[in-house]
Amino acid sequence: MSDAAPQAQYLRFDTEAEFQTSDRLLAAPGRELRIFDPDLSALRLTSLERVEQLRAFLAASRTRRIFIAVHDPDHVSKYCPRMMALLARYAHAIQVNRTHEEIRNLQDSFLVLDQSHYLRRPVAQLFRGALGLNDETEALAMRARFMEIWSSSFPGLAGTTVGL
Repeated sequence: MSDAAPQAQYLRFDTEAEFQTSDRLLAAPGRELRIFDPDLSALRLTSLERVEQLRAFLAASRTRRIFIAVHDPDHVSKYCPRMMALLARYAHAIQVNRTHEEIRNLQDSFLVLDQSHYLRRPVAQLFRGALGLNDETEALAMRARFMEIWSSSFPGLAGTTVGL
């Protein structure tokens, strides 16, 4: 048996179809998924399959968490009822924050799973990007960037409405 770390793997993608088949990130073992995207529309959270992947990720362990930072949560709240239902069901495990105005010029998009795996699109309007598995150096840098974005955000979307 070898104690060597798993070999880093990279997969480039240039089209929306290739981006959408990059679900290997969600299937990878991990505990914390961090997502930054301007509005989450490219992640197809209207799709039953995508929301089921997120549900399966959370259901695998009570310690799993999803942290999402967006510039504008309106797409999710208006057009993604399955995601809103997931957010209500797993309110203890999913947090969606909205970025402050001063960083709304950031236009990239990325997902980071723990400190090992990531999916990154340098320009959120384009589907060109890369999936990296078992790349702790780049994943840690992206996680640190997410934490900077997270610190410049505030709670932006809840699965339930509070009121009288």
